[in-house]
Amino acid sequence: WLIYAALYSEKNGHDIRFLDAPAKQLNEEQALEIIQKGDNTYSLFVLDTSTPSIKSDVRFAEKIKSIYPKSLIVLVGTHPSACAEETLGYSSAVDAIAIGEYDCIIKELADAIDKEGDFHNVRGLCLRVGDRYVRTPAMPPMKNLDDLPYAAQFIKKKLDVNDYFFAAATYPSIQIFTGRGCPFRCNFCVYPQTMHGHAFRARSAENVVGEFEYIANNFVKEVVIEDDTFTANKKRVLEICHLLVVKGLNKRLKWLCNARVDLDLEMMKAMKKAGCRLIIPGIESGSQQILNNIKKGTKVEQFYTYVSNAKKAGLLIHACYMVGNNGETKETMNETLNLALELNTDTAQFFPLIPYPGTEAYEWAKENGYIETDYEKYCLADGTHNTVLSMPGLSSEEMVAFCNMARKKYYLRMSYIFHRLKVGLCNPSDLKRSFKAFGRL
Repeated sequence: WLIYAALYSEKNGHDIRFLDAPAKQLNEEQALEIIQKGDNTYSLFVLDTSTPSIKSDVRFAEKIKSIYPKSLIVLVGTHPSACAEETLGYSSAVDAIAIGEYDCIIKELADAIDKEGDFHNVRGLCLRVGDRYVRTPAMPPMKNLDDLPYAAQFIKKKLDVNDYFFAAATYPSIQIFTGRGCPFRCNFCVYPQTMHGHAFRARSAENVVGEFEYIANNFVKEVVIEDDTFTANKKRVLEICHLLVVKGLNKRLKWLCNARVDLDLEMMKAMKKAGCRLIIPGIESGSQQILNNIKKGTKVEQFYTYVSNAKKAGLLIHACYMVGNNGETKETMNETLNLALELNTDTAQFFPLIPYPGTEAYEWAKENGYIETDYEKYCLADGTHNTVLSMPGLSSEEMVAFCNMARKKYYLRMSYIFHRLKVGLCNPSDLKRSFKAFGRL
């Protein structure tokens, strides 16, 4: 998301510097050294943050402020959007929070700074005014996403694609977004509830395929479409697939995407023909009651049709399962594992629910006293997510142990191992991923 905001401000005449410290595996000292080597007249710093890292990111903001005291520091992301006033209260070094989708907010703020105008008139901000916190009028979501330049162009110019790894994709790959907003109401999903809303907006088919063509000419051989629900608009997906085939890009690029279980066989076949290799559904649970509780809007029987159709179309499936939702018990967790084994998708993941501020799931967990609300406990020392949820009759340790057991039971079946070897013989890069994954079980 930082890339798109930086691109949009750059498109509108602002000079941009960009540092992805986690991708470069830089510590704070190294990051600050790079920042200080740049232009000493920085007027605006935009820092992306999240729930697990919010406290350490604010401390980093304080260090930047001590070096550039006259610069404006703005935090963006899901956590500050959900907890704007709380976040401002952590430190006076943070001048403002950009709430929600922030491309236009940052551009307006940069305009105001350049013109020495009053940035209190910029929409979409939460500001510190004396001992109070004031919100400016909301910034409407961007309607025409074709106004955004290609993220791939920015990556080509300012970043290194080899710094980024996505386990389900061929390395190196590149991630892009083709739409924003999700029309569905899953109670745990953080981006629709804190950033982009539920109104689905999308780039045109021609614009998306144009970026695919740029990637094919300049980059890697696989694209990860990271939209919450790429397949929400069937007509648009079919248009994209048609154009990819017409331009011959289906023979030059493979791609994968998130895809709900209402995807039909016609779309799957079209996607496969257009170069799609893998689809990622959020199946979540084998219990219909839990699916209802989390407002998933799906039926267990849909999963069987979905998997059967994907296999007919020749698409691989990476299925996502989670435990710890409202109504979860040891019995329902076993229902989920049994479903996963029965569906037998190409790959699968099992994780406990991580309730993020701003979501209905977080409010449910907080109101019932099920969650550890110390944000620094969301992350372990090695940077991986911690389990902060415990329920009556189901502790966090039991959920973690179940997920570890489910993962091993799923992947260490002899039938599955032979399947992975068969797939790997046809695709050497997939075989490398499989060996790496098995080493971590």
